Amino acid sequence: MRLFHILLLPLCLLFAQVGPGAGLLANLGPKMDDYKCALKEGFCYSSQCPQPTESNGHCYRGKANCCV
Repeated sequence: MRLFHILLLPLCLLFAQVGPGAGLLANLGPKMDDYKCALKEGFCYSSQCPQPTESNGHCYRGKANCCV
């Protein structure tokens, strides 16, 4: 049983390392800015917001405005 634990430890340490592609999984979920904009019943607009609406935050990591 002790031999099993000794062999299992390096295997666990191997999979615990963060690889260079670990950040790729973060892009699969919803974007926080876009989600917050949708909760405010707003929409993302790539240029300035149309007249009756106002800018209330950003979308797409700061590349668009959240118009409410």
